[in-house]
Amino acid sequence: MVTAEQEKRVAAEAAAELVEDGMTVGLGTGSTVALCVPALAARRLDLRCVATSPRTEAAAREVGLRIERFSTVAHLDIAIDGADQVAPDGWLVKGGGGAHTREKLVAAAASRFVVIVDSTKLVPALGPPVPLEVLSFGLSSTLRRLAAVGPVRRRDGPRSPDGGAICDYLGPVGDPRSLARKMQGVLGVVEHGLFPPELVTEIVVGRGASVECLDLRDLRGARRGGKRQSSLSGRPVPPPGRP
Repeated sequence: MVTAEQEKRVAAEAAAELVEDGMTVGLGTGSTVALCVPALAARRLDLRCVATSPRTEAAAREVGLRIERFSTVAHLDIAIDGADQVAPDGWLVKGGGGAHTREKLVAAAASRFVVIVDSTKLVPALGPPVPLEVLSFGLSSTLRRLAAVGPVRRRDGPRSPDGGAICDYLGPVGDPRSLARKMQGVLGVVEHGLFPPELVTEIVVGRGASVECLDLRDLRGARRGGKRQSSLSGRPVPPPGRP
């Protein structure tokens, strides 16, 4: 029986094959990206990388990837990251590692944002928890304001890479776009972990020993053309190293 860890690995290795020599690459944070980093290094390409957390930066440097400050990289060709949940319409929940603010900034700066997951991360609808980064200053008052949106609990554990407190929204998600607006409208909230589908280009899913690519550009094109395609559909991709 193929495990979720094995599915993560095949997805991570397939995503590493999408990177080309000379690219600028954004690296996310989390267990799936941790598998992608050595696969990327093994290709021995000339890359300039931006890491979204000290943990990813340390792992990348250890295997010989060149890490640069985000401020010195004008543009990212591709960003690769994991996700905690993927809905049929392409909405994501991210931030289990507490770095979702940086991850969203890197994704927004990339021409191509590739999300890598195992098949257990595909869900019929998004649900709690949804991570939040909140300013440490005035944290108690921010949490009181967030209570008007729904139940929020401060997470035990480390702060964000930039020192923000990490909390989890524990209420129903419903319409993620509406919830995202409500969260972002609360003074003191730095960023939430809801990622809209327009930010994502592809989702690479490990299914058993194979890999499937869900292309959100196809989904957006179908909607613009008036076709009745309302959820993700995938296509198999060859395993890494095979044409």
